[in-house]
Amino acid sequence: MERAFPNRVEAGSQLAQKLEKYAGRDDVIVLGLPRGGVPVAYEVAKHLRVPLDVFIVRKLGVPGFEELAAGAIASGGVRVLNDDVMRAIPHADQTIEAVAARETAELKRREQIYRQDRPDPELRDRIVILVDDGLATGATMRAAVKALRQQEVAKIVVAVPVGPPETCREIQEHADETICLRAPAFFQAVGQYYEDFSQTTDEDVRELLSRSHRKNPDG
Repeated sequence: MERAFPNRVEAGSQLAQKLEKYAGRDDVIVLGLPRGGVPVAYEVAKHLRVPLDVFIVRKLGVPGFEELAAGAIASGGVRVLNDDVMRAIPHADQTIEAVAARETAELKRREQIYRQDRPDPELRDRIVILVDDGLATGATMRAAVKALRQQEVAKIVVAVPVGPPETCREIQEHADETICLRAPAFFQAVGQYYEDFSQTTDEDVRELLSRSHRKNPDG
């Protein structure tokens, strides 16, 4: 199988070419989903000459069945809940409050590490380009889109290098615009499509955000 991208940097460069119409606009911001989405988002923001930030999403897993999402929390104090799952949980409100408290602490820890005292970006009425290094089930991206809707952004553009066709189609129903550079029929995992898919560290994320902020201090 041919690997589509040498690394996340090249994937971001290719993605940016599909987003040229947003270049240089002062109402556009690129948000990367940490951690692996940030190197891709950095290249997109650099090519488009727009600010970069992170949008952190934490799943609210059902205790004992953590893969089952009762909802998610996201940057900006946003919480979205899956009503169907919530109805099936005994003492759902108390149970999810405990999970949410733990995940909120982790979200705040990550924001503090990544932003280093920089304030949350103002998103209202802006065009948000939401970037990850790929889609699998799309659950995190759907939560991110839903959370951004609550922040009254002008437009949500989801841009990813690769994802399965059915997930890319599903995201199209949620976002205002969706770009999946590759949607291979026999998709197994995002990492398949990269020659170098080494882990992105917290320090990598922090360095890329700092570098971008120095170029766009008004982000």
